[in-house]
Amino acid sequence: MAVYCGASTGNDNKYEDATIELGKWLVNNNFELIYGGGGVGLMGLLTQTVLDNGGKAHGIMPQNLYDRGAAHSHLTSLEIVPNMSVRKQYMLDRSDACIALPGGPGTLEEIIEAFSWARLGDNDNPCILYNVDRYYDPLKHMFTEMTKKGFLTEIDFNKLGFLNNLSDIMTFIETYNPPKIREYKK
Repeated sequence: MAVYCGASTGNDNKYEDATIELGKWLVNNNFELIYGGGGVGLMGLLTQTVLDNGGKAHGIMPQNLYDRGAAHSHLTSLEIVPNMSVRKQYMLDRSDACIALPGGPGTLEEIIEAFSWARLGDNDNPCILYNVDRYYDPLKHMFTEMTKKGFLTEIDFNKLGFLNNLSDIMTFIETYNPPKIREYKK
């Protein structure tokens, strides 16, 4: 399971609580964690929760972040790659689903890219925004506007999960079918 999340914990304990809950859920459902390899913020908390509960955590980190000391020190595996573009591709290649916890611009960029790639046929993974305490409601509103204005089909909009509990996340994963690849006629 590829998980994108913040290098900080945010300013509300709800984010940390949801991260711990997700970490335990991953282990209990036999998912291995694939993530950016960091040891701080929600990333570090998620990883430590997975490891403390007997799970496996695989980090994929760009060389420049590794050189700055950003890596978690006790991962199951850590792969150092040349840059963020390679990291994102490797994370998708090694996972079966993508979940975004609350986070900043990097978290948002990675889950949106994964969804965009799904629409292009380059990612078969379901993409889910774990909508802890309605964190992603403004983004859901933006996607609703895209759909209303004709920039996103309703069918594809429904392929992006804005979900606030782990039971619904599991159902979304189990019932997911990738978007139909758009055909262009000349």
